[in-house]
Order: sequence, then structure tokens, then C-alpha cells
Amino acid sequence: MTKTKNTTTEINLKEPEYYFNRELSWLEFNYRVLHEGIDERTPLIERLKFLAIFSSNLDEFFMVRVATLREQLEAQVTRLSPDGMSTKDQLIAISQKLRPLVELLHQHFEQVLRPLLAKHGVIILDYVDLNQEQRIYLQNYFDEQIFPVLTPLAVDPGHPFPHISNLSLNLAVVIQDPDTKEELFARVKVPQMLPRFVVMPEALRVQTEGQSLVWVGVPLEQVIAHNLVALFPGMNVQECYAFRITRNSDIALQEDEADDLLLAIEQELRKRRIGGSTVRLEIDATASDWVRNTLVRELDLSENDVYDVNGLLGLRDLMSFMQLPLPELKDPTWTPVIPARFRRLAEIGQDGENIFDLISQRDLLVHHPYHSFAATVQRFITQAAHDPKVLAIKMTLYRTSGDSPIVQALIAAAENGKQVAVLVEIKARFDEENNILWAKKLEQAGVHVVYGLVGLKTHTKVVLVVRREDNHIRRYVHIGTGNYNPKTAGLYTDLGLLSCREDLGADLTDLFNYLTGYSRQRSYRKLLVAPVNLRDRMIALIHREIEHCQNDRSGRIVAKMNSLVDPQIIAKLYEASRAGVEIDLIIRGICCLRPGFPNVSENIRVISIIGRFLEHSRIFYFQNGGQEEVYIGSADWMNRNLTRRVEAVTPVEDLNLAKDLQEILGIMLSDNRQAWELQPDGSYTQRRPSDNLQEQSAQKTLMEMASNSGS
Repeated sequence: MTKTKNTTTEINLKEPEYYFNRELSWLEFNYRVLHEGIDERTPLIERLKFLAIFSSNLDEFFMVRVATLREQLEAQVTRLSPDGMSTKDQLIAISQKLRPLVELLHQHFEQVLRPLLAKHGVIILDYVDLNQEQRIYLQNYFDEQIFPVLTPLAVDPGHPFPHISNLSLNLAVVIQDPDTKEELFARVKVPQMLPRFVVMPEALRVQTEGQSLVWVGVPLEQVIAHNLVALFPGMNVQECYAFRITRNSDIALQEDEADDLLLAIEQELRKRRIGGSTVRLEIDATASDWVRNTLVRELDLSENDVYDVNGLLGLRDLMSFMQLPLPELKDPTWTPVIPARFRRLAEIGQDGENIFDLISQRDLLVHHPYHSFAATVQRFITQAAHDPKVLAIKMTLYRTSGDSPIVQALIAAAENGKQVAVLVEIKARFDEENNILWAKKLEQAGVHVVYGLVGLKTHTKVVLVVRREDNHIRRYVHIGTGNYNPKTAGLYTDLGLLSCREDLGADLTDLFNYLTGYSRQRSYRKLLVAPVNLRDRMIALIHREIEHCQNDRSGRIVAKMNSLVDPQIIAKLYEASRAGVEIDLIIRGICCLRPGFPNVSENIRVISIIGRFLEHSRIFYFQNGGQEEVYIGSADWMNRNLTRRVEAVTPVEDLNLAKDLQEILGIMLSDNRQAWELQPDGSYTQRRPSDNLQEQSAQKTLMEMASNSGS
């Protein structure tokens, strides 16, 4: 491709026409997730998984993003988004763009996937299609297992409209008094502690000749709906419709006014359980006007907030089908590989060469889930906890599981007399409660726990191990792109650098002093740290490529991340494109940069990769006139990451590891199976291999490479 230079014409790179709307770009991302559930090349059960992820993503989008826009509208905020849209315009545009996607979701599930599942012996029955014997079984099941849990709530002058919890599935029931003929409204909550589908016993599974049935079930809400007479004895059940609501669940925390950050978060969590204002109503499309209008009025909604559903509501529950014993309908099982250099540790155990000996020889790069998290990062922390030469362990935890071996290792380290300091980010959205629970367990075990920083989220992924070796101190570090969570390490693609470079150890020492004490650290030897210097350094690195082009050399940038939103970074990338810098961006989710715009971004290309693993790693490559530099870290190019979070990005200076990262980027850019190309109008086009090209899936290629390296 011939690079284009457009530096002669003066233009304002902040003009709204050069930016995509953040919210609409996110909806484009979620459509790509949905498409994996529609794509016939995706194994059948995995298609259900992607429909569930689409639905779960959408729930969070409404709970946070739409809720925030509604608050801005009510507060009469007049500030426009970088793309020039008002708050009201954004809410209208979200509704218009989303309705066809919701319709596509349910239409595809009902008309395509349910029949396909039936062909493979997985049958989701509707209650109306049951035979008499099956109905009798479910009536008995209802009487014994469901009825005792239900609480019908009437709505009349003596019974105000009940509080309806966030994301709960409910039945709106119309009851008629046989004496007065008056019609009354009642709400029945579908119990969340019961399985969403009632499984039929094998003896009652009706199968056609030659068909083997694996699973037959009926939606729980239908079992309740067809046995409502038991809840309203002596009354006539006239109508019944399923509905589901979404509430504002973002925590509004005045940190500067909080005397105790932990206590303030706990108080806000109690408010979240009750739920904020309602932001969405999903309802059976056949619901009568009276029921629909009653819900809209009582929930203080408008028609723009109502989504009609033809079929089952709450498709996030489809994730339960991943447990079915049908390996032929799923992706092949993937077992992470133990990297060759770690294999001897696994074979010899702690009596042989330890992981610190390995790191001291040279830097190590691990790539999850292709590389085993347990045999690399987890081993690093666990060995540190039990190594008698280790004096201290310091780390940041953003999200992890309470039963995590990482947490157990930190407790063991404290019990072994080591100095252990952990910064636990209790403001990690939707993980606040879990983080508080296990952080308190760490504290009780003697770990020094810092509960985040006022005004900032600590999102960085770093570990510092201080070890005494031959009468001197050596510091070992892990700097990564993902959370220290063994469960998500098998689902998210992430990178980590293990090193004992003195400058990185000194930088992390300074960073932890900033996190746990009082520090005005403004410079670091190697690390790019937000909110201190990360934005300025990234802009400087982009500008350096511009200068190379201006001096008749070539410029090249390749960056991989989750989201690109920050207007300042985007404007600098436009400036680089106009100078002739070739730019390839691999952005999984939101991208507000508009590629291929004449005279602005003709040298910028953007792809998004959606596959079986969630692309979560961040890699930044700068050609630098042949003196190439590659960085990895925790930060996306978003204002929140650069300004309102503590982030760390590290250079990867080992030439072999830098080449490995460049190879990963090259594999990503060559993907023609899961890659989507962003168009100048904001839409995405999925790549398809031409007739003479073989299909190339980046994730499949990386799995094959890992397997070959482990054989």
C-alpha cells in the first residue's frame, strides 16, 4: 500500500465528523458477538453461548451506560459527545440501533437454534405442547418444588406496586374477581434460586423413531404460568405475560466526602441490591395494552424504554447448556500448555530448579490461555509464598475469585512471616462485594491490605517479589495485561512479563510506595504509569513516528487493545496518518476513531477479533526508524484508563520476546475467520477467505503454535 501524506491542508482534527459515538460503537461490538451465535461455522452449543454473552453484555450496558445517559438527561446536562450528539440524541439512537438486534437475537434462537437443538436431542418444550402425562408430572413438581417458594403480590389501593428487583424474571397476571367482575393486577416473581429450565425425567421424554434424546426441559416461567390457579384460589386467571426489568446499578460514590472508603462502598452495595431507577422493560410481545401500560406507568418508563420479545426472555440463561455432555457440538477442549522453559520446574518440583533461577537467566513472556496460568504466574506467586529467601510480596488485585490459589498463596506467605502488601480494588464494577469479602480474609491473615485509592481505580496488574540472594536484594516482577484470576485466565487472552531487571524492580517499588503510602512520584525509569506519564509518553511515541516520516523515513504503529475512545490519542493518530505513518489497530470493542476518512485517516486500518477467547491483551508496537519498541500493559486508550485509573505499561526489551509479540500482532492482522474490518461509516465487515486462500483463525493458529512448542 502506498502511504499517503496530507499535511499541507490545515484541518481541525477535533471536528465531530471524525469520531464515532462510543455507545453506538459498543452496540456494533455486541452485534459481532451475536454474529458468532448466528454463524453456521460456530459449533451449535457455542452458538448458544454467544447468544447468552450478547444478552449478558446488554444487561450491563443498560445498567451502566444507558443509566448514566438517563441521569444526564434528567440533570439537563448539555455537553455534547465528541461526535456531536446530545444525551437525548444518543438515547434515541441506541433504541433505534438496538431494536433490530434484539429482534434478530430472539428470532434466530426461536426459529433456527431451537429446531437445530431438537435434531441433536436437546428439546426445549413449550408447556402448551406437553401431553397429559407430562403435564401431570409438572403439576406435581410445581406443587412440591415451586409453589412453596412463590409469593404473589397484588396491586390495589391496599397493596402498592411492589418493588421489582434488577434483572428478575416476572409474570404480570390479570385476575378477575368472579363476584364483582373486577380485573386486578398481580405480580409473581420467578424464583432465581431455581433452575431456569425444569428437566423432564427420561421416562417422559417423547422421542421419534431413531432419535436419541439428551435433554428435554420446560422453561420454569411457563410451568408457573400454567399453574397459577393454585396461587389465586377462587379467582379467575385472565391473562399472564412474562416481563423482565433492568435497573441503574452503577455505584455513585462521593469518595472525597467518605471518611472510610470501605464503609462507603458497603453502603452503596446495599443500595444497589434495592436497585436504582428502571432503565429497561422487556416484555412478552403479546402482552395486552392494559398490562403494558400499567408496567410503563408504575416503573416510570417511556415507550422508548420498552422492548417487545417474541419468545423466551433472559437468554443469558442459555449459558447453562454449556454443561450438556455434547463435545461434538462444542469447541474442541483446550488444555493450556506449559511453556518449554517452565516444564522442568513442573517435572522436578520445588526440590529442583525454582522459578527465580529461571527468571534470573532472562526475561520470560507468558501468553494465556495458550500458556498455563497455573504453571507460570500462579507458580511464581506460590513459590514466592513458600521460598525462605523471599522477604516480601506486593501485588495489585482488581478481580479474582475467593477460592483462588493466588489468595491462598498470599495468606500462606503472611503466615510464613513474609511482608505481604496487597492493593485490592474494591471499586471494580460488579465485583465490589466479592473483593471486600476475600480482602477481609487477607487482612485477618496478616496481609497489609489497601482498599484502593480515592479518586482513582487501581487497574494495573503487577507483582513485586523481594528476595535475598547471597547477601544482596533482588527484585522479581510480573507485569501483565490481565487479572490474577485462574478462571478467566482460561477464557481471556492476556500477556505477562516475568523479569528481574533492576530498573523494573525499582519502578514497581516506587509504584507500590505511591499506592500504599504518600508519594508524588512523577517519573519512572521504564514504566509508563497512569495517571502520571502514560498519556504523555504514548503521545510522544506516536509523535516520534511522525518525525520519522517528516525526515523521509517510514513510520509504523500497530496497537492492540480492548477499546479506543480517548479524543486526544485519536487526534494524534489522525495527525500521524496525515504525516504518512502506517497504522494498524486491533480493537476488540469500542472504537471511536474513524478509519479511511479522506485527508484524515487514509493510512489507518482497524480490525476487531471475536472468537472463543475474549481478546484482552494490550500490545503497542512502534517501528522507531528500525529501533523497534514493543510495550504491554493494563491500559486501553480510553480517558478513564489514562486519567482516572492507575495503570502500568512496560517495554519488552528482550529482543526475542519483542519478536514474539510482533509475531502475535502479525497473526492477528492476518486473521480471516474471526476478524472484522471497521468501515468509514462505522459498520464492520467480517473477513472471509477468498477461494484461493486458506481460512486463518488467529486464536486457532496460536493454539497450534503452543501445542507444537509443548510437544
